[in-house]
Amino acid sequence: MQPEDAIIIDESLTSGGAYWDLSKGCPAFSHLTLTGGAIGSGPPLAVGAAIACPDRCVINIQADGSAMYSLQALWTQAREQLHVVTIICANRGYSILKLEIARQKIPKGCQGKGAEDLTDIGHPVIGWTALATGMGVQHAVQACTSEDLQAALQHALDREGPSLIECVL
Repeated sequence: MQPEDAIIIDESLTSGGAYWDLSKGCPAFSHLTLTGGAIGSGPPLAVGAAIACPDRCVINIQADGSAMYSLQALWTQAREQLHVVTIICANRGYSILKLEIARQKIPKGCQGKGAEDLTDIGHPVIGWTALATGMGVQHAVQACTSEDLQAALQHALDREGPSLIECVL
């Protein structure tokens, strides 16, 4: 389903680990990922890739927490009518930060409620389709099953302009 010569922006972090192995069977593509420990680069990186290579499809596989750092990139995608498909991996948490806390080997009871609260972005739930629509992205849908994702992705690949698919994990 991934088009040949696509540019894949991969800031899926903890949600997209399987992509590396699964993408081995895909047609040739470019794969851009994080360059270090900072998060939030996926959406603006997708904008830059789409402007630099307007003849190529850009697919941004994006963690929900880090997408909040640069949400305004959706507005630029809509304004410039860039063919970017943003797939939000909505696990409703800063799972990468939970992983970093675990690496510190702080016992569960000693982390404090603050650490738990700061890594939970599910209360209130972020309405990604509403945010995208508010930024001018006309095709914004939620996918709760693999069949939903496949249909939404095919529709996004077949149309012009930006799309956002919120994958509820």
